[in-house]
Amino acid sequence: MGEVRIIGGQWKRSKLPVPDAPGLRPTSDRIRETLFNWLGQTLTGWRVLDAFAGSGALGFEAASREAAEVVLVERDARLVAGLRASVQRLKATTLTVHAADALVWMKAAPRGAFDLVMLDPPFAADLFDAALAAAMPLVGEGGLIYVEAPREIPAPAGFFVLRQGRAGAVHYQLLRREDNPAS
Repeated sequence: MGEVRIIGGQWKRSKLPVPDAPGLRPTSDRIRETLFNWLGQTLTGWRVLDAFAGSGALGFEAASREAAEVVLVERDARLVAGLRASVQRLKATTLTVHAADALVWMKAAPRGAFDLVMLDPPFAADLFDAALAAAMPLVGEGGLIYVEAPREIPAPAGFFVLRQGRAGAVHYQLLRREDNPAS
């Protein structure tokens, strides 16, 4: 079993366990640091969804930076147990863990419920297009979707690429919903 460290906020330097699980690839410190530099160091009041949560590194990072609500969705029972243990250990009252398939969960979630949806599905599963389609209705005007993938993902209609980068084989992009999409 490995671990990742939260890099900023109230739980800075706290460790999150990373069990050996097929397809689990926690977001690297370098990419998380870049993402949260893009977003700003505090997310006060934000509602955040970490779909395909895995180790929870992205969601815990958002909660550590004062997001008002962070929802972690993970279907692997062992990973869910680890996420819940980390929530208890850190007394993370703004984090909620759901044991569910992320695509199914997102399709049932209320429209416009989140300011930021983070998508980092297992690369081998090739769920990127389906995950992005399910996430799009969950953010309102000016809302953000963060995507990690083994390839660049084109911005869907109604969104534009706000920032993007690449680290090794990982492409990461921050998409923003257009405030006034063309009719």
